[in-house]
Amino acid sequence: MATDISLIDAPDRATAERPLAQDRPAWGAVFSMSLGVFALVTAEFLPASLLTPLAEGLQISKGAAGQAVTATALVALITSLFISVATRGLDRRWVLMGFSVLLVISNLIVAGAPGLAMLLVGRILMGIALGGFWSLSVATVMRLVPEQAIPRALAIMFMGVSAATVFAVPVGSYLGALIGWRGVFVAATGLALLALLVQYITLPSLPARGNNRLGALVQVLGRPGIGIGMLAVLLVFAGHFTFFTYIRPFLENVTSVGIEGVTVILFGFGLANFAGTYLVAFVIERSLRLALLLMPLVMAVIALLLTTIGGVALLDASLIALWGLVFAGVPVSWSTWITRALPDEAEAGGGLIVAAINFAIATGAGIGGALLEFTGPRGVFLASGVILVVAVVTIAGRVRPE
Repeated sequence: MATDISLIDAPDRATAERPLAQDRPAWGAVFSMSLGVFALVTAEFLPASLLTPLAEGLQISKGAAGQAVTATALVALITSLFISVATRGLDRRWVLMGFSVLLVISNLIVAGAPGLAMLLVGRILMGIALGGFWSLSVATVMRLVPEQAIPRALAIMFMGVSAATVFAVPVGSYLGALIGWRGVFVAATGLALLALLVQYITLPSLPARGNNRLGALVQVLGRPGIGIGMLAVLLVFAGHFTFFTYIRPFLENVTSVGIEGVTVILFGFGLANFAGTYLVAFVIERSLRLALLLMPLVMAVIALLLTTIGGVALLDASLIALWGLVFAGVPVSWSTWITRALPDEAEAGGGLIVAAINFAIATGAGIGGALLEFTGPRGVFLASGVILVVAVVTIAGRVRPE
C-alpha cells in the first residue's frame, strides 16, 4: 500500500512542536541568510557557466571539469547528514559564519588551481560550506521570524538562489570572456567576504536546539511519507542538474551560438528564474501538490523537446527561459513541504533534503559527464527528460502533501 506524504498530523500539533521564534522578526538576519545563499549558489553555479574555458585552462576534458560539480555535491551530501551532530552545542551564528569563511578559502583555491587536483580540493571545501549552510538554513529562518512570517522569510532567502541564477551563469560566462575564469572566482571571493560581514553584523546568537544525534536522521526518515518524499526530491533535482550542468556545451554544439549568444540565453534563464520565485507562491497557495507535480512535468517536456527539435536559437532560448521560470518554484515548494512535514525536527529534515538534493546533483552531473563524452549534448538532455518523467510518476502516485 502506498505511503502518502501528509502534513504530519494536525496543524495544532505542528504549531505546538515547532520551536518558537522570537516575537519580532529579525529581517536583517533573514537578508544575511539570503546573501549567504547568493554567495554560495553563485560559486556553486560558476563551473556550469565557465565549463569550456575552465577545461581549456586546466587542459582537461569538459566531462572531467564537470566532475568538479560532482565532487562538491558529494561532499555537501555527507556534510548535510553529519553537520548537526558535528556542531551540536555550538551557536549557529558562528557555525554559519564559519561556512562563509570556508567559501572564501574555496574560491581562492579554485582561482589559483594549477590543475584538476587543486580544483577538486577547492570544490570539496565548497561542498562542506554548501552542505552545512543549506542544512541549517531552513531551521535558522524558522527561529528568526514568528511562525506566520516563515513563508515570507523563506521566499526572501530563496531570492538569493534566484539572484545567483541571474548573476552566476550569464554574468559568470560574460566576465569569463573579459577577465578569465580565474578572475571570476576572485570576484566570487569578494562576494563571499561581503556575505560574511553582513552575517557578522546582523545574525543574533542562536544556541543549538533539537535532537542533534545521528539517530535522529534515521527516526525522521522513518516517519510516514518522508522517505518517498526524499526520493522525489532526488529525482527532480537529478533531472535538473543533468540538464543544467551541461547547458553550455548544448548551446555551443547544438544551438551553435557563440559566447555572446550563450550569455544572452543564460541571462534569460536567470531572469525567468527570478520571476518564477514570486509566481510560485500563487501556485503553492492554490495547491502544494499541484506545485510539486507541475514543475517537473513541464521540465520533462522541455528536456525532451530540446532533445528532438533543439537547434534553433530562438526556440532553444525560449524553452530554456521557461525551464528557469518553472525550476524556480522547485526548491521553494519542497522547502515549504519540509516546514509542514517536520516542524519539530527542522535541522534533521533540512539535512535530509539537502543530502537528497546533493546526491541528485552528483548523480546528475556524473551521468551527464559520462553521456557527454559518448552521446553528446542531446543524449544528456534525453537522460534529463527520462529522469524527470520518473519523478512525475513518483510524485503523482505517492506524494500527498495536502
